[in-house]
Amino acid sequence: MSERQIVKTRMAPSPTGMPHIGNFRTLVFNWLFARHHGGKFVLRIEDTDVARKVEGAMDAFLEALRWLELDWDEGPEVGGPNGPYLQSQRLPIYKERAEWLIAHRYAYRCFCSTERLAAMRQEQQQRKEPPGYDRRCRTLSESEVELQATLAEGINGVVRFKVPLEGTTTFHDLIHGDITFPNSALDDFVLMKSDGYPTYHMAHLVDDHMMGITHVMRADEWISSTPRHVLLYDAFGWEPPKFAHVPQILAPDKSKLSKRHGATSVLAYRDMGYLPDALVNYLALLGWAFDATTEIMSREELIRNFSMEKINKTGAVFDINKLDWMNGCYIRQLSLPDLTSRLMPYLEKAGLATDADREYFGRVMPLVQERIKKLSEIVEFTDFFFSDKLEYDGSLLVAKGLTAQSSLAALRTARERMEAITPWDHATLEEVIRPLAGELGLKTGQLFGILRVATTGRTAAPPLFETMEVLGRERVMPRLTDAEKRLALLAAAS
Repeated sequence: MSERQIVKTRMAPSPTGMPHIGNFRTLVFNWLFARHHGGKFVLRIEDTDVARKVEGAMDAFLEALRWLELDWDEGPEVGGPNGPYLQSQRLPIYKERAEWLIAHRYAYRCFCSTERLAAMRQEQQQRKEPPGYDRRCRTLSESEVELQATLAEGINGVVRFKVPLEGTTTFHDLIHGDITFPNSALDDFVLMKSDGYPTYHMAHLVDDHMMGITHVMRADEWISSTPRHVLLYDAFGWEPPKFAHVPQILAPDKSKLSKRHGATSVLAYRDMGYLPDALVNYLALLGWAFDATTEIMSREELIRNFSMEKINKTGAVFDINKLDWMNGCYIRQLSLPDLTSRLMPYLEKAGLATDADREYFGRVMPLVQERIKKLSEIVEFTDFFFSDKLEYDGSLLVAKGLTAQSSLAALRTARERMEAITPWDHATLEEVIRPLAGELGLKTGQLFGILRVATTGRTAAPPLFETMEVLGRERVMPRLTDAEKRLALLAAAS
């Protein structure tokens, strides 16, 4: 690549499934590399596998891109100036290229039936041979090809590439170095299917060349296919792009990542309450690192520091706990108004609050911002702030080392003291209640624990007195009275 040639990467998803973490980690690498070099990032939809197309997959992919704020320079954009790059709209180009290969004896037509191919593969398995086409149609003369076409009764055959029978094919990988394959390990792969659609091998290569892609960064599962692509580039007389095969993403047990480990739709992470910047940051560190310690990096820092040389050769482990931690860090960096706006939809969906409660919720936010790791957790962390009646096990009101009767006595005394507290703020509440523990001969943890359960219905909650201040006297006092009734029933039963 000349120094003046602009770096151009691409992401070419196939709408055969919903966008998942593996897709987007590779996409993030391509995006960062292009942005680092001031180049272009191309989006192309490889929609030629008609049989496996999943309805809505392409729209979901574009929606995920927009949510993650990963912009592109060329490619499909509804109502926009870019693209569209849809392979299904480029079929004449692939057909013309296939005809050129046939005319120059780099490819040939094959009319072998699916039944024959199935029988051939079964025989290969029985002989414990590697599967592959036996090249039956490779040496047919033009007249024999015409005869085969006639016998096929109008059914189009496939077009296969003529892989050299001897020698080796070597390509350089920017991550793994030089890789060599014996040509004998490659079969005559299909370029054009009988339905007139190209295979991935054909379509992506033609498009990459015509769109000026300089770097092909993709999953390392494509390493074994790359010698086919190199041979095809040679046949066309085109210079191949630079290849970089990134390591796969692994589950914590080092197995292949699956849905149970987190390989779910990217949009599901949005719905669970992950922030776009946090997910992009985390994906960038799956197989790449700036140094041994830096983890939280803004997009600008990622773009500035991303380099191919620091991509690992081995698989990266997807750790959902690490993602949760990182997301929590990003949540704590948000301003309270911004965070409130992001969280309100979760409360509204749960039926806990409406936009009319925004001012009240704005006072709740400082108490939980340090605790939540996902936006969706706001419901479980704050539902008691909005509930008219708390549901909890009354036995939680019995402090450790106390009985129901002694816990009831402590709670009753605390409630009586709190009735006269003015002003109702956390400093005054603590000033009155903290010394009360000593007066009652209790540890502060015992008294505070009783009040925490009575006020929130749970043993773990935000700071007690700040919580009481936000809830307000009109909510707290009835809850204390209700807790007394629960403890009275327990005491009577004991």
